[in-house]
Amino acid sequence: MSERCGNSCDHDHVAEEVQETAREAPQVDESRRSFVCGALASGGAAVSAATMTIPYVSTAQAQGLDPVKSGVRNHYYVAATDKSVHWGYFSKRLKPIVQIASGDFVTIEAITHHAYDDFERMIKGDPGVESIFYWDKNKKNVDRRGAGPMDASVLGRGAGEGFGVHVCTGPVYVKGAEYGDILEVRIVDVSPRPCANPAHKGKSFGSNAAAWWGFHYNDLIEEPKKREVITIYELDSSKERNWAKAVYNYRWVPQTDPFGVVHKIIDYPGVPVDHSLVKENHGILKDVRIPVRPHFGVIGLAPKEADIVDSIPPGPFGGNIDNWRIGKGATMYYPVQVDGALFSVGDPHASQGDSELCGTAIESSLTGTFQLILHKKATLVGSSLDDLKYPLLETQDEWVLHGFSFANYLEELGPEAQSKIYSKSSIDLAMRDAFRKMRHFLMTTQGLTEDEAISLMTVGVDFGITQVVDGNWGVHGIVKKSLFAGRTDF
Repeated sequence: MSERCGNSCDHDHVAEEVQETAREAPQVDESRRSFVCGALASGGAAVSAATMTIPYVSTAQAQGLDPVKSGVRNHYYVAATDKSVHWGYFSKRLKPIVQIASGDFVTIEAITHHAYDDFERMIKGDPGVESIFYWDKNKKNVDRRGAGPMDASVLGRGAGEGFGVHVCTGPVYVKGAEYGDILEVRIVDVSPRPCANPAHKGKSFGSNAAAWWGFHYNDLIEEPKKREVITIYELDSSKERNWAKAVYNYRWVPQTDPFGVVHKIIDYPGVPVDHSLVKENHGILKDVRIPVRPHFGVIGLAPKEADIVDSIPPGPFGGNIDNWRIGKGATMYYPVQVDGALFSVGDPHASQGDSELCGTAIESSLTGTFQLILHKKATLVGSSLDDLKYPLLETQDEWVLHGFSFANYLEELGPEAQSKIYSKSSIDLAMRDAFRKMRHFLMTTQGLTEDEAISLMTVGVDFGITQVVDGNWGVHGIVKKSLFAGRTDF
């Protein structure tokens, strides 16, 4: 669950990271301050720069202080347990795990939904993860897994039908947030979750599933051509080694869950894998080092269009964007859809390439520390965040815009949107959306004409495929801030 860290807090390393970031913020955020606060050429009110220099103290110091009067912000910790996660869906009706004020810090444990691919390495001995994945013939701690019916009346897979797969921790309620506001999410720190099994002390692990929903699946050249393969990777939990290595792989074979349902393919999250039925192939990808770049595949707010929404397709609320750049040091901006924003985190990745081609990344549990800053709609008029209708990523050197096959599939595809999206997505549509968003961004934040914007995005902006596996496919556009380093007229 959640707690406000006190005198017995054992998260000192996190607090130190937060404090260090807070001390550095005025220096490293100058370009961000200019971006957020800069008014358009047409004039208008700018966002207050005060929100960009919020002081931080540890929560032990902050207890008893009025955060509004003192300017002091709190630090909350949300542990992942079966009581603090929602599995495979977003919902505006979820009860918040914790309520915070704008500017507060929150550390959140995010657990991979692929942990049961290797129980010994990713679940055993970890009370929080064990509570989430607990499932015997009589009981499943987290019963709903997905946005489907609880009686599994569609496909018979299990409660929620696996229409959505991600273990999401939250939601976090941001006081004062309402439709039309923008929530700024600063990712202060990201750390791997150490393996709790003494046999693997000092290590962390992740799973990559080359699955039936992957782009490759119908284009295999070796037999058997319809196969799903799990590869287990090892990481250094101390972060001293910045690369991962493959440990072994195995092909998925039919697995029978504790309720007696047979899963011939990977069609329901959290099914216990019986390793006596699979053949582990060790010595794979020998001497290959995969760069570790920890990030969160899912960071999202509750959508407004439906009471319960599949966690897989991304949208204007964020969600399953699967961009590896959304890691430590990055800042995301999300349009608030519902009161309190209802911020959740999930789908933690140790590493991923653009496209997430085979269906997953290195799915590995992480803990992140975030600072959430609310920008009220009334203060956005004339600013660079005015009329932002999509999740926007900012790093020290770049802005990254996210285009989708459907900018808002829940709105555009109607009552059957959550099923239709899986058959209607294309890279062409995602590129069109990315182009339109980039044109708007350059014209509104940099004051360019349409002709100038089109020329600049052609010669100076990099577009790439974010993912082709999440129902609503993604194309991102990267704008380097150095393009505008010489400007003095805007």
